[in-house]
Amino acid sequence: MGAVGDEHAEMEDISDSELSHHVREALKSVLLGDTDDYDHIVGNMHNNKRLGPDEVAMLVTILRGLSGAVSYIDVVHHRILLSSICNMSLWNYGPDVMDALIELVVALATSNGKYVDLCLDMLVCNFIPPINFLEILKQPRGLAKKDQILGRVHSALKGIADLVPLAPSRLEQIVRERVPSAHSKDAQIVVYVEAMLLLEGGDMGELVGNTMIFELMNRLIDLDVEIGWDEILLDDPNKGIFEMELEDMARSVNETEIDMEDEPVREYSGRKVLWGNVVAQKLDTLMVLAFDHLGSCFKSGRLVKVFETLLQSFQSTVLNAYKSKFAQFVMFYACSLDPEDCGTQFVSRLVEIFGSTVYPQDWRMSAVCYLASYLARAKFLSASYVTTVLESLVGWCYNYCENQIGGIHPKHHRVFYAGCQAIMYVLCFRLRSILAIPPLKSQLVNMPLEQILKHSLNPLEVCLPSIVDEFLRQAKAAHLFRVSGNFAFNDLLESELSRAFGGFERLDLFFPFDPYLLRKSDRFIRPNFIYWSMVRTTYDDDDDDESISDENEAEDGGRGPMSFEDDEFDMNLNKMSITPRNSFMFGNEQHRKMQMPSRIRPSTSPESL
Repeated sequence: MGAVGDEHAEMEDISDSELSHHVREALKSVLLGDTDDYDHIVGNMHNNKRLGPDEVAMLVTILRGLSGAVSYIDVVHHRILLSSICNMSLWNYGPDVMDALIELVVALATSNGKYVDLCLDMLVCNFIPPINFLEILKQPRGLAKKDQILGRVHSALKGIADLVPLAPSRLEQIVRERVPSAHSKDAQIVVYVEAMLLLEGGDMGELVGNTMIFELMNRLIDLDVEIGWDEILLDDPNKGIFEMELEDMARSVNETEIDMEDEPVREYSGRKVLWGNVVAQKLDTLMVLAFDHLGSCFKSGRLVKVFETLLQSFQSTVLNAYKSKFAQFVMFYACSLDPEDCGTQFVSRLVEIFGSTVYPQDWRMSAVCYLASYLARAKFLSASYVTTVLESLVGWCYNYCENQIGGIHPKHHRVFYAGCQAIMYVLCFRLRSILAIPPLKSQLVNMPLEQILKHSLNPLEVCLPSIVDEFLRQAKAAHLFRVSGNFAFNDLLESELSRAFGGFERLDLFFPFDPYLLRKSDRFIRPNFIYWSMVRTTYDDDDDDESISDENEAEDGGRGPMSFEDDEFDMNLNKMSITPRNSFMFGNEQHRKMQMPSRIRPSTSPESL
């Protein structure tokens, strides 16, 4: 063959059949020891320099010729050619070459089963943009290029799956194997996850969608657990929570004009908001992708089906990921989109796990903590629905008490104490709104809650003192029952019993839906979230009870949204104490008054439950 221009001029004059014949002869000649034409073909495919128009045309011609001669490609004799095809990146070429390359890969995969994995792997590798392209992705032309590539890749995958029945199962495994590590460049991980979600929501969703959802949750958890608790904890645990809140509120007023992009770290209530944390930023971007995808599923009517997979993934990967801080909010957001179906499924699964001895105790304790946190924080849940679920929890705890003889044994009765603490935690958030509606008040008052708290197992002496104190304070103000004698707040609440149940190294109980600290994705959670600053307690000094009750409660069948005041609150401002106060940590008597914690931190808080 002569110069590139002459060769291209010659090939333009031949038909597709003649072109395929020319390439077939070049492939066959290798078996006879003549590799000149074959080497020329491979050489053109190895040209990584910026191609001129004639070189582009030549490459397109060669790829088209190979597409018509795939049955002559031998896995042994043409190993270099196969390697060249698989190492070609769509990111390096324009539309004409991309189309010709995609056509070749699909033809090769469907011609012989032994090439399926090779071709699928090549396509999945194009989920990851090369390093030298990452800066371009920040520009409109880079985003357009990404869309062009992902669209062609998904079309090719669908074409292969239609003709090769085993391709989807092989694709699932390859996608799992090719997932970029947590230390890869942010843009590479983001584009890969975006490609996975395109698979889930596209024509192949029925075939590989479940795997994509599981892999998404795995990636979120992997990043989540890399963020250490020490990056979120109080910097000054001796400062009173209300003092910090006043300082934060004053600071937020003074800094409303500050551009948050210029601040690597902001602190609220002694917490470092994770805007300067590299791993948190990566997780934040993926959470935005996840939330956007769930919103798209909801609009297309697919959310309930997708949620079934999410729920399975939650149970297997998130429920017992004790260091998870943010990944679980995928469940919270999905439930906020569809409380009737997704939210009910979520609650039912958590109640079922908590109440069944089939599951390990750690699972049951974690489930009831998720349940309590969800019921307390989900703004879209009505008071009547929360009351109904509470009635189920109270019923379980009461039945447990009926079958128990003897006194306190924190470790033996850990699931029971977890249930009791969950009930009190929810009521700390919801008690006033429940009591504001007469039928719900009657329903709550008739629950055997007082019998449980007075039982010889004495949960008030074992559960977290800060929760017990807040609950008793509200119960007393509401005259819920007689708060005296055994119910009096006293030194026993800070006894060794309580610390024995919580312990310094306990990782199994916490409240997972705490105020959300990821900056970009916060906008999805905040409108649906109840912050402690929004809660109207029973001891609040005000007469505006109308703002608490849901006027439409009876009309909407008990599933309308909660009606809280729309108090303005600064981004991620946490109005609840992070680390619970107790006497052996805070010696000053005037600071011993306990406040509700927003999170019971695993292995960091001495009262960690």
